[in-house]
Amino acid sequence: MAVPSDYMERVYAGVLGKLIGVYLGRPFEGWSYERIMAELGEITYYVHDRFDMPLVVTDDDIGGTFTFLRALPDYGNTPALTPAQIGQTWMNYIIEGRTILWWGGRGNSTEHTVYLNMKEGMTAPEAGSIATNGKLIAAQIGSPIFIDGWAMIAPGDPERAADFARRAASVSHDGEAIYGAQIVAAMESQAFVEPRLDACIEAALPYIPRDSVITRMIGDIREWHAKEPDWRKGRELLEAHYGYDKYRGVCHMVPNHGLIILSLLYGADDFQKSLMIANTSGWDTDCNSGNVGCFLGIKNGLAAIEEGPDWRSPIADRLYLSTADGGRAISDAVIETVNMINIQRALAGDPPIRPKQGAHFHFEFPGSVQGFEPDPRPDSRGTLRLENVAGHSQAGTRSLALHYSGVTCGRCARAATPTFIPEEGINMPGSYDLIASPTLYPGQTVRARLSADATSSGPVTARPYIRVYGASDMLVLIPGPGVEIAPDAAFDLVWPLAETGGHPIAEVGIEILSDVRADGTLYLDYLTWDGAPQTTFGNPKDESTLWRRAWVNGVDAYNHRWPEAYRLVQNSGTGLLIQGTREWTDYRATASARAALAKTFGVAARVQGLRRYYALALGGALGKAYLLKALDGTQVLAELDFPWEVDRDYAFDLRVEGNRITGSIDGIALFQVEDTDRPLDGGGVAYLIEEGCILSEAFSVSPLA
Repeated sequence: MAVPSDYMERVYAGVLGKLIGVYLGRPFEGWSYERIMAELGEITYYVHDRFDMPLVVTDDDIGGTFTFLRALPDYGNTPALTPAQIGQTWMNYIIEGRTILWWGGRGNSTEHTVYLNMKEGMTAPEAGSIATNGKLIAAQIGSPIFIDGWAMIAPGDPERAADFARRAASVSHDGEAIYGAQIVAAMESQAFVEPRLDACIEAALPYIPRDSVITRMIGDIREWHAKEPDWRKGRELLEAHYGYDKYRGVCHMVPNHGLIILSLLYGADDFQKSLMIANTSGWDTDCNSGNVGCFLGIKNGLAAIEEGPDWRSPIADRLYLSTADGGRAISDAVIETVNMINIQRALAGDPPIRPKQGAHFHFEFPGSVQGFEPDPRPDSRGTLRLENVAGHSQAGTRSLALHYSGVTCGRCARAATPTFIPEEGINMPGSYDLIASPTLYPGQTVRARLSADATSSGPVTARPYIRVYGASDMLVLIPGPGVEIAPDAAFDLVWPLAETGGHPIAEVGIEILSDVRADGTLYLDYLTWDGAPQTTFGNPKDESTLWRRAWVNGVDAYNHRWPEAYRLVQNSGTGLLIQGTREWTDYRATASARAALAKTFGVAARVQGLRRYYALALGGALGKAYLLKALDGTQVLAELDFPWEVDRDYAFDLRVEGNRITGSIDGIALFQVEDTDRPLDGGGVAYLIEEGCILSEAFSVSPLA
């Protein structure tokens, strides 16, 4: 089926709808209708401030949706992707007890139960089946909340969307829960090409059994809607026939799926009203609201989201993906949109899109700001307004307008976007910590293009800047080189980043300065960076702690009480302490480490999660050196005898260049291997420890000479 001409923008609207719905419903997730009405009233806009919590938070609905879909590119974007491969994706990106899932315990949390099954060696779909876990556990809510991405890569093809949804949902669910996921995915897929809600529902129903509870419930809700115009009466009928008293467990899928259908029907294509019904009705509010928002974003586009109140500005496209791939944690709606578009294109045999040559921030979608917000600090507060506008781009069609006013001596204008955990995310409320690595590092080169509007009052100085978490975790501004830009002129900024002393880079932005009053507009065409990092990770020894948070903690014990910068403990299996991004390709990773006790220990490169990496390690009962590859199991690429001792430092040197993997220990060249079988093409670095304890002071990453 032909892809709709506005497919890309509709995916972006679907992602925004998902985010808006989740952030809207998150603060009162699990509340009953009665409690919501008594304490909050009808939910017509964000209420996070009434709970003293940030709007943009870590959440399983968002984390699972955009993480589990990565099974497709991780397995070559094959349409034959299996539930077992999606299950492997779970195990690669989920950190036990810390990320994505609700860790409510075996037999209580469906996803936790399934995770433990797979950890113990069971594969999907057996791990999530009714035969393994029983009907009640297999029918809880998780299946539809993670499913929207599978629809957005199958525009106008509900059969493919329902099939992908079946495979993805079967990792953790079975029976009616799979059917509910298939309905959501098929409806969303059809929404790309069908403007009528009833027709989207009709297009989805053939993909699930006619005698299923879901089919019967949808029929009942449609009948109630036809006879009863009041959504409140419809909600009462739903609760009476399909409520939690009949479909039990922690959070059953059937009642919540019913609220999705009910909200869409009674919402009558109105984005705000549909979300109001989904959230005011209670139960699993963020899950249901996220599906409703995504569907309406896809079906009606950006215009429908913008018809009501300003949903977009408070979010500023921001989202967090707290996983074992920390370099993907600080993300935004545009990044995830482009990722999904390129999965769809790969499935169709088309080349990927790379807006503005792959720039990190390119602003090519209408209204997008990609996390950029005006600086609220006293010296810049009130001097800047941001707007996504058409034109003013050398390599694209849109840019980010920085409308400044009242800039003068002592009053600058700044706009920045996060590259690491923002201040409001350091102590994230709720069940999910924000586990992340920075996206920007010393040694990389920041590049940006700016142009000045012809009507600007006069020349201004513009410069890039970063902020780092410095001593005592205070944010410290580091300016880049400034350039004077006259009205109607343009300039390319280039800034190689110097070492920051081990302090993580928290944000990157643009600063506008003038000695005399200046008013006008600068257009940011793009902002990006490239190159391998040149940096050393260690303890800055200045009362700071966030340098430790820059590492993704995939080990059993990693805390600050010890004299060494890194003392890592893994009680069973293999643990990793990870930092970096998937964009790192060719580089050198070096560290000295010693084992107090270890089955295997060393360093890893091109780390793409807990189960995808190359590693240089010592092990084999004090007698072997290994070059390892983890990918659907651990493979020994090379090994040799290397007697080693506990409580002695060893200098590991692992280099990755193209398909060539080279390893040295204590300056002795040991391995050089060409990996031609599904090679890993990029990723961060890590300490690796299997069953034991290792100690280290510093880890360095540098470009290859």
